[in-house]
Amino acid sequence: MYSKVRKTFLIALIPAVVLCLMALAFTVAQQPAGAAQGQKQTLPDDNTGFVPLFDGKTLTNWDGEPGFWRVENGIITGETTADKKLKKNTFLIWRGGTVANFELKAEFKVTESANSGVQYRSSLLSDIGPWVMKGYQADIDGKNNYTGMLYEERGRGFLAPRGQFNRKAEDGTSKQIGSTGDAEALKAFIKAGDWNQIHIIARGLVLTHVLNGHVMSMFIDEDPKGRLMEGSLGLQLHAGPPMKVEYRNILYRKL
Repeated sequence: MYSKVRKTFLIALIPAVVLCLMALAFTVAQQPAGAAQGQKQTLPDDNTGFVPLFDGKTLTNWDGEPGFWRVENGIITGETTADKKLKKNTFLIWRGGTVANFELKAEFKVTESANSGVQYRSSLLSDIGPWVMKGYQADIDGKNNYTGMLYEERGRGFLAPRGQFNRKAEDGTSKQIGSTGDAEALKAFIKAGDWNQIHIIARGLVLTHVLNGHVMSMFIDEDPKGRLMEGSLGLQLHAGPPMKVEYRNILYRKL
């Protein structure tokens, strides 16, 4: 009698087990590439409170060197060719105001030869040229050797390479005070030749760069002689070999 009851119970249990296995298989199938390799996946941040800085059609409120910037298929495009070269780095400058404490999100795609970046809290060097900037930059390059790091254009140079949480003291000395992860492991989250999202958070002295949902670099700027708390915003097109850089979905939120 006991054996018959147990057999009946096990037979009744089979459909539930099958359903559980099917649900587990579906969940695994839905995981993004990399999850199976132990890379932690993150949920995207929402865009509550953000406003667009690019209308998807024109360069209204944006100003750049003629012949190098255009809107193509709803995308801001900067391009140099073998016949159309730059002698120095040039920027597409947002003329809608200045930025201080803010968040910025932008999607970008660059060719392998490209060198670009999002310039923020920056000064304009009109004595050098009408589209020259100096200041903080969320660096972007086609080979992703530097993408995600904090660099200071025409200034103090490498402030927080990818994977580092650094501090610049009042006397100008630098020190690494923490890590955001292994630089090569973070590089694996960057999609070469495809669209990526850079998310910049500038709040007071603390600057954070997030790329595709992963913190790439952080920096605390306590150097009163070197830092800027407010300035202009721009997109970089670098002097060098022929390249193409593209930006879309540029969103801004004042903090």
